[in-house]
Amino acid sequence: MAYQLDLKTFTDERGNLTVIEKVVPFDVKRIFYIYGVNESVRGGHRHHNTLQAAICIKGSCEIYNNDGSHEHTFLLNRPHSCLILEPKDWHRMYNFTSDAILMVLASEYFDSNDYIYEPYIR
Repeated sequence: MAYQLDLKTFTDERGNLTVIEKVVPFDVKRIFYIYGVNESVRGGHRHHNTLQAAICIKGSCEIYNNDGSHEHTFLLNRPHSCLILEPKDWHRMYNFTSDAILMVLASEYFDSNDYIYEPYIR
């Protein structure tokens, strides 16, 4: 099941510095970010192999998750909050604020054969 973790953040009078180091459970092979989203829903899939770490570095969005046994909706609205998605986690992303930037770190390079679009049957 997907889970959230807080990224180490250093704060002083100059601002904040958030570090992503030795906290995601995989080696990063791909980074992408989603922004400028209207009322659309993104995602709508799970993977055979890919693990992901999602961080809304600006604004906010929601991520619905279903691992076949449990369903949960996560609110990503802090740039130091990271959502870890396992391959079995069928997810969709929505309710993006107009300024939202969702950055995703992935354990695998893009491979269209890694995607499973069918949701779990209840």
